Amino acid sequence: MFFRYLAQLSFRRSFHVSTKLNQAMGIDGNNILAESLKKQGVEYVFGIVGIPVIETSLAFQAAGLKYVGMRNEQAACYAAQAIGYLTGKPGVCLAVSGPGLLHCIGGMANAQVNCWPLLVIAGSCPEDHEGIGGFQEWLQVESSRLYSKYAVRPPSPRLIPQHVEKAVRLASTGRPGVAYIDMPGTLLMAEADSEKVPLDYYNAGPTKPAHPDPSLVDRAAELLSKAERPLVIVGKGAAYARAEEAIRKLVDYTKIPFLPTPMGKGVVPDESPLCVSSARTQALLKADVILLLGARLNWMLHFGQPPRYAPDVKVIQVDICPEELNNSIKSEVAVHSDIKPFAEALAQKLVEKKFSLQPTSNNWWKTLQEKQMKNAEFVEAQANDKSVPLNYYSVFKTVQANIPKDSIIVSEGANTMDIGRGLLLNNEPRHRLDAGTFGTMGVGPGFAIAAAMWCRDHAPNKRVVCVEGDSAFGFSGMEIETMVRYKLPVIIIIVNNNGIYSGFDKDTLKEIQSYGDIAQSTPPTALSSEVRYEKMMEMFGETGYLCRTVEEIESAIQKAVKIVDKPTIINILINPQSNRKPQTFNWLTESKL
Repeated sequence: MFFRYLAQLSFRRSFHVSTKLNQAMGIDGNNILAESLKKQGVEYVFGIVGIPVIETSLAFQAAGLKYVGMRNEQAACYAAQAIGYLTGKPGVCLAVSGPGLLHCIGGMANAQVNCWPLLVIAGSCPEDHEGIGGFQEWLQVESSRLYSKYAVRPPSPRLIPQHVEKAVRLASTGRPGVAYIDMPGTLLMAEADSEKVPLDYYNAGPTKPAHPDPSLVDRAAELLSKAERPLVIVGKGAAYARAEEAIRKLVDYTKIPFLPTPMGKGVVPDESPLCVSSARTQALLKADVILLLGARLNWMLHFGQPPRYAPDVKVIQVDICPEELNNSIKSEVAVHSDIKPFAEALAQKLVEKKFSLQPTSNNWWKTLQEKQMKNAEFVEAQANDKSVPLNYYSVFKTVQANIPKDSIIVSEGANTMDIGRGLLLNNEPRHRLDAGTFGTMGVGPGFAIAAAMWCRDHAPNKRVVCVEGDSAFGFSGMEIETMVRYKLPVIIIIVNNNGIYSGFDKDTLKEIQSYGDIAQSTPPTALSSEVRYEKMMEMFGETGYLCRTVEEIESAIQKAVKIVDKPTIINILINPQSNRKPQTFNWLTESKL
């Protein structure tokens, strides 16, 4: 079997070479697709093969694309979109027909809502079998349109390059999103005269950033310079736009307090004294002018509406997507622009106005600092509590103290993700990947695989730390085998509270389940108590770590950081009833419209 694979791969490579030497030779759809992706700058493919895309995956490898075989199409889709966010170029998710693509739909919806570039390519029923009950026949193009910016089936092998170029371009420009290409088995195997196939179909190259209207920059600068309680909110759109240098200069000069969204963390370092994440509620509620950079006023920012904001707050909204402007509120200044040129222009205007807040004397800063100190008292008290079973805060304080500071942090779960957001710090952009705008569970392992692949190629000394709730880990946990197979040194930390949001200890759960029918008595949020997830490493002849104390966590992470060719699972058992600090407002605030 191994030698047959080598022979297939060798044939594919020689076929590519001979195709270039003999332009009169025919070329099939698999190789046209592979060469087209390569010429558009695509590097990474994640997927699961089967009929009719086995030969497609071999053609991809022969063309020089990096193929990562996953265990579930949904996880493959998560990995492909994460690599798109990290690189700015869409990753490809390759799936089989019918159920294969159907499993991708959750990932496609996540990428579309999260605004990450993704290209999904699926094989489909042979065209001559359509309408008569073909194998895995499904309306794939029609079904994908709801979750993508562009969905197409190329009408002939000769036109594949044209549609690949358009799919890559649309997925990555404007507001990034999803493109889908449908490849019936008959199209993949069909041949065309290579002289008539435009493999060098043009590459439009990067789109020039949209620059702001200078008059709107002037208005924004005027509004900020007269504000008494200004606030900057930095979204993941700013991270995707690679605007960190411009925004850091803007914040550092003006000394305006800033608040990052979850994946906006690191655009300006979390450890900056100008970061007011620990006074988030107060900052949003009391700000009189908000500069919104690459973030949407959706549920994650409470729609920009009371009671989470002052009724008379003025918003300066900057977004690459004009449809987003004035979406949930009427902005005082609505700017259609890339974040980077706007931040550069605004900083220059504020320098000219000599506008700068002084945290040591400004009343707005004093209000925020008082709130930060008050909130820090609760967090520190919880974080310093080492009693067993541990709470979330003591776990995250220990994790933060022992992982490399430049780690890429992947996080998902309910309390695990929410509490960890404040304690696991990011000082570099695009170094936090989490459930995102769609709130999708199961993304963690796929995101971590993509991040580890990126690190291998671009930052080999950087580590990926995947922090999972036990419920979230259950969605995609078998991707641990993918990490082992590709020798990816992901540190998986499972914060295990025996449930969804909260769970029960063994004795309590046993008692609860003794009352009547077990399917009626078992709480819907309960999971099995003290599951030994770390033992999954034994499937590969390796050892995971079970931790109950701070000292055991420290030891496990220190050992894991030294491992460079395989993943590690650290299973931390915590108090099942551990919870976050009581909130003034619930995280989800219903719209008042």
